[in-house]
Amino acid sequence: MLMTNPVIETIYNRRSCRSFKPKPIPKDIITAIIKAGNRAPSQGRLEKGKKDPLFQPWRFVVVEDTEFKQKLVETTMPIWKNSTEQTKELLPKWYEKAMKLHETMDEPKDMVYYSAPVILFVIGPAAYAVSCALACQNIMIAAQSLGLGSCYVGYGSLVKGNAEIVQTLELTNDERIYGPIVLGYPKDLPEARAMLSKKEEPKIKWI
Repeated sequence: MLMTNPVIETIYNRRSCRSFKPKPIPKDIITAIIKAGNRAPSQGRLEKGKKDPLFQPWRFVVVEDTEFKQKLVETTMPIWKNSTEQTKELLPKWYEKAMKLHETMDEPKDMVYYSAPVILFVIGPAAYAVSCALACQNIMIAAQSLGLGSCYVGYGSLVKGNAEIVQTLELTNDERIYGPIVLGYPKDLPEARAMLSKKEEPKIKWI
């Protein structure tokens, strides 16, 4: 018998969402999700020889502006296309699923951010990668609990080659983008789940 509660059920029900309704997310919901991310555990920082346990290495940038989203898409889609083409021979099944999703997607086709209403950048120093990843996980679980879909989109972090985007996000040389995470109300279409893979049972060693 599986032990469960609302938190565990939320984790089990979370899926990567790649199709969203064109419906804005209320600001208070976005804020609640970010605050949940902000409550993630984080590595302390040494400050003047003393450890600061309250140090939180991350910061958040919420993107809703249509024009800026388009700049993000124009910057990352060529990277996605080139990378995906390279998987054609090595990972034919994955490539087939990606192409199926691309074919069924509405114009303008956005295989990186999936035309989501919100793109949430989690930004922090490379030295605090684990802490920032924990914040991302909190965000996605919180989104699920509030009826939103989310997806961690790694290609969305490949924007440092665009100086205008770097300036707008106020990225410094020692910072990395974790995610970003796209958020929105799910449009539950079968083709949107074309890339969904089932999770295997966990590998556990008891000592």
